[in-house]
Amino acid sequence: MNKTALIIGYVWPEPNSSAAGSRMLQLILALQDGGYQVHYASPAEFSEHAADLPALGITPQRIALNCSSFDDYVQQLQPALVLFDRFMMEEQFGWRVEKFCPQALRILDTEDLHCLRHARQQQFKAAVKLLAEEAPLPLQVDNEFLFSEVAVREIAAILRCDLSLMISAAEIEILQRRFQVPATQLLYLPFMEDLPLRAAGPDFSQRQHFVAIGNFRHEPNWDAVRYLKEALWPRIRQHLPQAELHIYGAYPSPKATQLHNAREGFLVKGWADDAIRVIQQARVMLAPLRFGAGLKGKLIDAARSGTPAVTTGIGAEGMYDAGAEPVLLANGAEEFAAAAVRLYRDEALWQSLQQHGLGLIQQRFAYAVHAPRLQQQLLQLQASIAEHRRQHFYSQMLRHHSLKSTQYMAQWIEAKTRR
Repeated sequence: MNKTALIIGYVWPEPNSSAAGSRMLQLILALQDGGYQVHYASPAEFSEHAADLPALGITPQRIALNCSSFDDYVQQLQPALVLFDRFMMEEQFGWRVEKFCPQALRILDTEDLHCLRHARQQQFKAAVKLLAEEAPLPLQVDNEFLFSEVAVREIAAILRCDLSLMISAAEIEILQRRFQVPATQLLYLPFMEDLPLRAAGPDFSQRQHFVAIGNFRHEPNWDAVRYLKEALWPRIRQHLPQAELHIYGAYPSPKATQLHNAREGFLVKGWADDAIRVIQQARVMLAPLRFGAGLKGKLIDAARSGTPAVTTGIGAEGMYDAGAEPVLLANGAEEFAAAAVRLYRDEALWQSLQQHGLGLIQQRFAYAVHAPRLQQQLLQLQASIAEHRRQHFYSQMLRHHSLKSTQYMAQWIEAKTRR
């Protein structure tokens, strides 16, 4: 059986920069453990922060957009499956894969549901403009915002693929209820954590200060930093004047570093060489996300490092079992600040939440549970791909029309470039 897998990456995976980078390495490991020889191709510029793919036994390949050189590459490789990293890569390369490797499984990893994140951001911004008081968090998204051009593109890509890997059960529910995506084209596959848990670290009395972490290029994270600066941290400091907030994240921009203010205890630290270590030194993590989608890697790291957190309903979505959350939930500024102060002071509460967090990985995100499910699903699809595709007429229809239009556009761009 052909066991060659090609991943077409939106970027080169950076596990120390974002949860998306860690997620990609988890998928690669699951494929390798399933017996696949993994090749990783991307049109992105190489990054000095990217994982060393050859050291992991992975063959990297730089590819170009709107260029027939990819056709020669994929035709020679003849992969058994192609995994598209986010729907934009399926749009760019899906028609080429179908044309030159028609039997290859087409798998989409959405990372998070982009149309949901986009809709929540737009709905939140609209509410901020409309309301003088604090805008409500857009947990329930209106169709006005959800049924966007981003949704049209993303749902089309999901339907064109044989299987989409969904990181959050909440997103599967939205896809099935709001967009009528067949359950047979979706697989719940959350974070798959295979790293050994570190010790809980310093105890309550040995820890001090707050921590926040997240890639500054990710809009929900940047909004959370501004929200902390403008609304939350001043309220917290009124009650804890000696406390500091240490903010870490990849790719800090000048507008982010300009928020640094030592006198206010608002310290923008930037890159963290070891995220777990810096989180483990803090007493409490703050994750005041006001829009977004998917799962939050920062909260996985907080649980692993024994650091209780305060987050919003957006941050907690898809993360925890009811009644066993290792976090406090709060959605308004006053409520959030009060929860942060309470958790910082209450040792019994802190210890209880820490214990919930240390059990989270085994309960919901164990590699040993989810990787075999992925491997088994891929084997079943390979054995019955013709029948699987016959059962999904709308997929055939979309591939016929959408991929033809994408093909002609790409060929036109390539011809124009040559001229």
